[in-house]
Amino acid sequence: MSDRPQPEAREAYRQFRRITTRWMDNDVYGHLNNVVYYSLFDTAVNGALIDAGALDIHRGEVIGLVVETHCNYFAPLEFPTSVDAGLRVERIGQSSVRYRIGLFAEGEPLTAAAGHFVHVYVDRATRRPAELPQALRDALEAML
Repeated sequence: MSDRPQPEAREAYRQFRRITTRWMDNDVYGHLNNVVYYSLFDTAVNGALIDAGALDIHRGEVIGLVVETHCNYFAPLEFPTSVDAGLRVERIGQSSVRYRIGLFAEGEPLTAAAGHFVHVYVDRATRRPAELPQALRDALEAML
């Protein structure tokens, strides 16, 4: 058994969001630049929360700040393709959440990349940690 991270199957994730790559996402080596993977993570997490009615990015009193990210790369992704971003919640705290995100090339059974993303939710005005609102907690629990 290896300690090296391994690709994960689609079954490891609770929900999916399809994201289309763009011409500008490729780097000079012909695949998505590493910074794009983190943008896909951010899009998957926040899109899911907005769709669930759990996050109001313009008027909500509580906002999520990213405090930690990590990504392992297993296979290249490139434009033009659609990426299926798998999402699950690994841990819910009083004011923080750890998400697991897997990026799949369209139709592929295993992750091309996978990692985690930690949000600390804070009061919009003071930027001090805030307890997760119930609507957010409900949406997150559905992804555990």
